[in-house]
Order: sequence, then structure tokens, then C-alpha cells
Amino acid sequence: MQKIAQVLKSNGTDGELLISFFDIDPEDIDLQEPVFINFDGLPVPFYFESLVRRGVNRALVHLTGVHSLKDADELAGSDIFADYFELTEDSDLTGWTVLSADGSTVGLIVGYEDIPGNLCVYVDTADGERLIPLHSDLVLEMDSSSRTVKLQIPEGLL
Repeated sequence: MQKIAQVLKSNGTDGELLISFFDIDPEDIDLQEPVFINFDGLPVPFYFESLVRRGVNRALVHLTGVHSLKDADELAGSDIFADYFELTEDSDLTGWTVLSADGSTVGLIVGYEDIPGNLCVYVDTADGERLIPLHSDLVLEMDSSSRTVKLQIPEGLL
């Protein structure tokens, strides 16, 4: 999961929150997908009931189940996570570890090949350098804190 935002503070008395987004445009948020806030070390899912932009990287939001000032104050300072990671021209995954679907280490990303419509990464494996597509259908998980990307690698690529 990717940390996408942080709750800055409550806003008003009906559970509204002011949040700040990290490296994601609020308009790119899929309001049908859950976001997660950790409680006692466990991710708890929430859905956006509303999202109104406030400036470049902030928004006023209502989350499911947060309907009072007390509920909103309890979330102040919390990080918001989502199963989201968008690769942009500025993304640099060089040095990240590639894991296979079973969690075993495949190798390190050492470069990119921007084939139109299909970004690929060069991965330094035990058997030499391999070119692997980094298509969203193949990405199972990306974790910026551990700098790992877990891929469903098609048979025969390695």
C-alpha cells in the first residue's frame, strides 16, 4: 500500500477532514475504491463520501463512518494509504527490489525502457539483466517505504 495523504485536522462539527495529498493529484482518486487508516497496527478501510479540492494538494473530505467532531479529531495526524501507485516521467524506481508474486527476490531495477504504451524496467537478476514490463495489470504491490515492487511476471520472461 502507498501512503497517499495525511489528515491535517478536523473541519467543522460534522466529521469533515482537511487532508493533504502526497505525490498524487486529488482528481486522480477513485472515489469507489477504499483508502486505509491504521488503527492498532491494522489497516481499516474507509470510503470517500465527498472530496472538495482546496488548493493544489489539499482537500476537504468526508469519510464513511466519520460523522462527528470527536470522530474527526481522533483521525487528526493519521496517514491515509491506498493500493495506488502511478508511474510518471519523474518516478525513479532505480534501485528498487523486484519481487515475484510468491515474494521471492527477482533482482534490482537498474534502468527503464519507455516502449510506447508499455513502460519496461531492466532488472539485474542472478541470470543477467532482463527487460520486464511494468504494466499496471502485472503490478501486485508497490511499497515506497521498503522500495519493493511485487510483480506477476509472465511465464518465460525470466
